[in-house]
Amino acid sequence: MSLDLSAKFTIDSPMNQGVRCVQKFGELVMPYIASSTREEMLACRETAWLGVSLNQTPVYDIKGSDADKLLNKVCVNRDYAKLKMGGSRHALMCNSKGQLLADGLIIRTGEEEYRTYWLAPVLDYYVQSQGMDVTGAYVQDEYFYQIDGPKSLEIMEAVCQCDLHDIKFAGKKVVQVKGTEMTIVRLGMSGCLGYEVHGAIEHADMIFETIREIGQAFDLKCLGNKNYTFNHTQGGYPNQFIHYWYPYFTTDTGMADFFKDMPIYSNKVFAGSGNDDEENYFVTPFDIGWDYLINWEHDFIGKEALEVIGENPPNTVVTLEWNAEDVGDVFASQFKGIAVEPYEAIDEAGDTVDLPRFLVSKVLLDGKVVGRASGRTHDYYHRREISLGFICKELAVEGKELVVLWGTNGGPQKEIRATVARFPYYNEEMRNENFDVEKIPHPKF
Repeated sequence: MSLDLSAKFTIDSPMNQGVRCVQKFGELVMPYIASSTREEMLACRETAWLGVSLNQTPVYDIKGSDADKLLNKVCVNRDYAKLKMGGSRHALMCNSKGQLLADGLIIRTGEEEYRTYWLAPVLDYYVQSQGMDVTGAYVQDEYFYQIDGPKSLEIMEAVCQCDLHDIKFAGKKVVQVKGTEMTIVRLGMSGCLGYEVHGAIEHADMIFETIREIGQAFDLKCLGNKNYTFNHTQGGYPNQFIHYWYPYFTTDTGMADFFKDMPIYSNKVFAGSGNDDEENYFVTPFDIGWDYLINWEHDFIGKEALEVIGENPPNTVVTLEWNAEDVGDVFASQFKGIAVEPYEAIDEAGDTVDLPRFLVSKVLLDGKVVGRASGRTHDYYHRREISLGFICKELAVEGKELVVLWGTNGGPQKEIRATVARFPYYNEEMRNENFDVEKIPHPKF
């Protein structure tokens, strides 16, 4: 994957000023810990946080007379030839087993041109291997910020000096900020009212500084990469590399060869009690509640397998609340002396911060495996330890008592009691999909 981030964000970028530590992703340098996990995670429930993690998004443009033909073949959705100019679609790509290979956004930008987010490098592989009249290229010409929390609308209205109440959920609006064009989309991953902010990369530093400066009056916090992943579990958004991995190396030999020289994918280490079978780390659209995105009226990779799975989908997604006493036992085992082999640590950092180590735990009922748990999160707002669970659908009943088997095979393991809870877990008044922004006063400029 030839993705040059060297011209984007550096150690001297405004986003990296005043933070506790930074993280290097290729040539891209971003905040890793801005303040503390507790402060950053509570911000999206009490004020707002400003996140920059999605600036590492692989943005990939394709064009050519077969562009729509290729997308219709590799995506379970369709028909891209009928997508309106500027229109967008949440796209899923599966392998012949029906397992997810990628999910992301596709926007039509021209008669034979599309911009995609998070579909590469898999889409890049298909562009190069399908023999169609289509070309692709990675691009890095825009900044991508997120602002989530109860104060997010008021902050962005102060930044833009205009009324943004008219943006519906998943809707967008183009505005002017200090002489530059900005696109604002009402989307976020925390579950709370939130917005995405896009614009030309040359204005990235100026826009970040503007949002941060204006946000100070609203107690805006910066969000580090370490804590960004926690939002998806609380918000109820199953996500790649947080809740599931992709079968890059078991799909076909061509794809395996394509990915073998990409360390971020090839150097993975599967951990947790699920690591006795790497299939435990992969999902289908049915497992995570995205089967509604499948359009069955066309031929696509994985259709036959998904048709079979769809006759009686085995799993569905839930939130699991982990028993506090059992979690405490795991923590306490670290301090019982050298005669006691401690369990794998459960701390606030979660299990997906370092991508090479990806952890999935088995979920049990009466000693029998009934699903998997991943994306473990310390939820400071609800004061719970939670994860998502992909479990047998007949067990997806709130209050059902199950067990998470904690600990990688070969080491000490602990059965942690877990209760099936609501999904999405954060479902309070300001849930982004449903919140009526008219409850917030309109700005007066």
